Amino acid sequence: MSTVLNEVRRGTYLDSVALMRVASAIKSMDGVDECGLMMGTPANRRIMAEAGVLAAEGETAGPGDLVIAIRALDAKVAAAAIAEAGRLLSRPKRASATGSATASPRTLRSAVSALPGANLALISVPGAFAATEAMKAFSAGLNVLLFSDNVSLDDEIALKTEARARGLLMMGPDCGTAIIGGVPLAFANAVTRGDTGIIGASGTGIQEVSSLVSNGGGGISHAIGTGGRDLSRDVGGITTLMALDLLDADPATRQIVLISKPPAPEVARTVLARVARSPKRVVVCFIGAKDLDLPRNAVAAATLEDAANVALGREGISSATPSMRPPIGKLRGLYSGGTLAAEAQLILSRAGLRIASNAPVSGSATMAEAEGRHTILDLGDDAYTIGRPHPMIEPAVRDREIVAALASPDCAVVLLDCVLGYGSHPDPAGHLARLVEARPPGGPRIVASVTGTDADPQPRALQVQRLRAAGIEVSPSNAAATRHALELLSQATPPNRR
Repeated sequence: MSTVLNEVRRGTYLDSVALMRVASAIKSMDGVDECGLMMGTPANRRIMAEAGVLAAEGETAGPGDLVIAIRALDAKVAAAAIAEAGRLLSRPKRASATGSATASPRTLRSAVSALPGANLALISVPGAFAATEAMKAFSAGLNVLLFSDNVSLDDEIALKTEARARGLLMMGPDCGTAIIGGVPLAFANAVTRGDTGIIGASGTGIQEVSSLVSNGGGGISHAIGTGGRDLSRDVGGITTLMALDLLDADPATRQIVLISKPPAPEVARTVLARVARSPKRVVVCFIGAKDLDLPRNAVAAATLEDAANVALGREGISSATPSMRPPIGKLRGLYSGGTLAAEAQLILSRAGLRIASNAPVSGSATMAEAEGRHTILDLGDDAYTIGRPHPMIEPAVRDREIVAALASPDCAVVLLDCVLGYGSHPDPAGHLARLVEARPPGGPRIVASVTGTDADPQPRALQVQRLRAAGIEVSPSNAAATRHALELLSQATPPNRR
């Protein structure tokens, strides 16, 4: 019988990404079944309880306390895991160029004192505290990138209204990606500077378009993340509209790319009316949207790949969905990027496939309606990351689903994404390669895309090479990978004859 052991560190706060990395290292220890390192907020305690790692001591934790939660083979392994987590958490600060250890500021006020010329704060604290810290940043005259999730809708509206009144930009909440003045923030890629500005509700959508533009010989001036609810009826596109103002006023930005799932209809009309007043060309990529009434200076792009092609001046390049015979076997798309999953769903649905998804877009169905359908899963969704890091941080989070798809008797093609950049796993392709090299002969074909550039911490060319060496077929974009998967579906050997 397994043992659950918790340690509570009172009054200790650490960034969630740092905690996820330590949890990933502990989870890889022999005999450890599950591990969670989280602040003791009520929501996080519920997550740990549902994951089966919360003990009586952890239940006493408050929002300002850190919980180290282990489920292991026995008490000895659990104690060793707790000790190793403590060792990793207490590692000394990185040494500076002079050899002295550099201490991080512990408050926003001390950070502003240390960097008096700063004009932006990146905030990543538990959602219950995020609004308070963002308001402090506004009072200090700082623009904000709010990485935190679990921020209430009321707080988001209040924060964005306050920022607008102060003439400050509020990116987020749950803003995963931005590039400001060439500096990548949160999950972003090392891209070439250029004249294309991006405004995106999606992190991986921004990453895909910015990387494709950079790899195609173009460049990015700024990429402004808005958060996924910005174009909802309640929020009204506050950040999107301010971002349009900022990029319009930026002489380095010649054209603008807008990326989102379909906005609320009245918000779409407001945003497009504002686009009509822009002196610049605007590429509008509202994935799955229909019947948009675009102004003369705007160009519609159905997919992220289309948006990048238009930005590169390649409007004549066709990315049309290929014609195909009725598919033999099923497709399983297992994604770490939610917008990449949405793009794949759109292409597959327009080809006539019946798609089920945990995050359905136009033409697809929910997982409750999955029987008889091809499936696309966003494995970065909260339901798959309870007590675990996001699959971009730790690709092992989607191992179980990939292994199951490779062993499924009706699966003909597995479709994957591999997202590189700052904040992502140091070798996601290597992890995938090791996982699929053990697959049985005659199994499904595996198709992947790699989002990133050769300047990323994980150089794209090397990541592509590792995937191909493992027998994975790599396409230059997620849309191209989806079209290739469609072609393979109509060519596949019937699964029950393999």
